[in-house]
Amino acid sequence: MARAPTAKLTAPLHELEAGAHRLAARMPELLVESRRVAHTVTHGIHGRRRAGPGETFWQFRHFENSDSATSVDWRRSASSEHLYVREREWEAAHTVWLWADISASMHFQSHLSRLAKVERVIVLALSVAELLVRGGERVGLIGGPPSNNRNAVRKLAEAVTKQIADQAEDVSLPPEASLGRFSECLMFSDFLEPVDAIAARLERLATQGVRGHLVQILDPAEETLPYEGRTEFAASEGDVRMIAGRAEFLRERYQARIAEHRQALNDMVRRLEWSFLVHHTDRPAEEALLALHTRLAGLEHDYRYRPPADAAGTAAAEGPAGP
Repeated sequence: MARAPTAKLTAPLHELEAGAHRLAARMPELLVESRRVAHTVTHGIHGRRRAGPGETFWQFRHFENSDSATSVDWRRSASSEHLYVREREWEAAHTVWLWADISASMHFQSHLSRLAKVERVIVLALSVAELLVRGGERVGLIGGPPSNNRNAVRKLAEAVTKQIADQAEDVSLPPEASLGRFSECLMFSDFLEPVDAIAARLERLATQGVRGHLVQILDPAEETLPYEGRTEFAASEGDVRMIAGRAEFLRERYQARIAEHRQALNDMVRRLEWSFLVHHTDRPAEEALLALHTRLAGLEHDYRYRPPADAAGTAAAEGPAGP
């Protein structure tokens, strides 16, 4: 579907620039909010429960001929007739890429919400980055370098601030990029662009062996079209305008179009074996972060790549994906 119009006139260029500056000035506040949200959500993303290099104890197993003498845990073996090897959990860092839509349409805010969509996009992106970095994962914006050091989230906030100032073109669609195989990609947007255009971008990523998670962030007015009477609608991006004599007469058809568009997104995501989550800005950010964390942690579905079974018979498999 075409991008849904809003009951707000398209702002002149200087007003859009002023809005971008105000948003950039709020970045420290949004960074603090993202950390507060992250602190309220249980974390534990890391941990693949597979033997390998790492520091976390996993289990004891019997000594095998292929093991070296230095791998024997002599204290545990002394209390038994068998030799035991102490296995540690595999802790290889995973790379997760983020994309936050900061285009003009994301600045929309209705009377039903206390914040604009772009603010929630930034808070959620930085919150999930905070959780991932705590878990030892590498995190980066698509197009930039990934990092897992303690300043990674602050650097992400600085990078987003620069993007806001630059106001790059065509940011309503996920960017084209070459990402590492078996990495994951988290995308935060309203995803109101035509589904065919979105699918073309995502398919290029999926063919690289990347697993993705889409978080659709909408203002509640974009779901319900709560306006009545004579209303002028103007697209946030472009020059499309429309005057409705009785806006309430459009509500049923509009909601049907939204439902049709979301079903098309769901079908696309299922075909790619990615996940899809819808979040509204009048709801707490913690709700979306907890749902996203559940998917990343594999508590609902296992989206992570697992290597094939090793010589000891350790099973590893990829689980099905779905929204």
